[in-house]
Amino acid sequence: MTQDAQQPGRRTVVVTGASDGIGAAAARALAARGHEVVVVGRNPQRTRRVADEVGGPAYLADFAHLDQVRDLAERLLAAHPRIDVLVNNAGGLFPERVVTDDGLETTFQVDHLAPFLLTRLLLDRLLAARGAVVTTSSGAHALSRLTAHQVGVLGGPADTRRYVPFRAYGDAKLANVLFTRELHRRYHRAGLASAAVHPGGVATSFAGTSRDLSGWFYRSSLGTRVLRTPEVGARDLVRLADGRPGVDWPSGQYWADGRIARVNRRADDPVLARVLWERSEHLVG
Repeated sequence: MTQDAQQPGRRTVVVTGASDGIGAAAARALAARGHEVVVVGRNPQRTRRVADEVGGPAYLADFAHLDQVRDLAERLLAAHPRIDVLVNNAGGLFPERVVTDDGLETTFQVDHLAPFLLTRLLLDRLLAARGAVVTTSSGAHALSRLTAHQVGVLGGPADTRRYVPFRAYGDAKLANVLFTRELHRRYHRAGLASAAVHPGGVATSFAGTSRDLSGWFYRSSLGTRVLRTPEVGARDLVRLADGRPGVDWPSGQYWADGRIARVNRRADDPVLARVLWERSEHLVG
């Protein structure tokens, strides 16, 4: 079926980080609801397997390389004349400070800047569909203590703070919420909706390589018993991508367990949101 002849209510949903974990669970659930799901991942075999399961196309991109994000957007735009929803789910928690080929700290680039760039490159297509951008954040955003000055150098060589994996992750997850707020401020009147989601602690390979306490917990039998399944963690992503913005859910909010949740007070700071947006635009060119 061509996109011009889509069934009523059927959407084209791009899901990044969809090769495993909550991204794969969200892709399966959205396909089961009748949507065309575009699967984006980094691992070729896993990405292809999920795409085959949902009956959709597979695209490969490593978000630690911004050129691959640009190439991904070019391929998506060429193949999909309509994109209704972008689910920015790709991300990670990295045990050591590693600088990417783009000159940026990996957590900041993979978790925030690459999704920002992809959203920006797909923006016209999303606006044309009066679509939505749903971004996986985390309750870890509450750990962030970023100031406007720190946001202005975040992830770059001028960010001289000692690298602490969970702090870097919390900063990136705060960036996700700030991005969602600013996207709403700039584009909601033009018809674009946005949401950020806390999936909860999910039993995936997400932090399994970390050598700190979080990595031990994710690998332990205790973690396996306590953490959510990917299917449970994906519920809000699915509900928002499947729902009708402005009818089923209001734009610009942070969600957890099916409801609007409290945020770090910094997430409501319009100055931080503006500084982050402007820095992100500068970095992606």
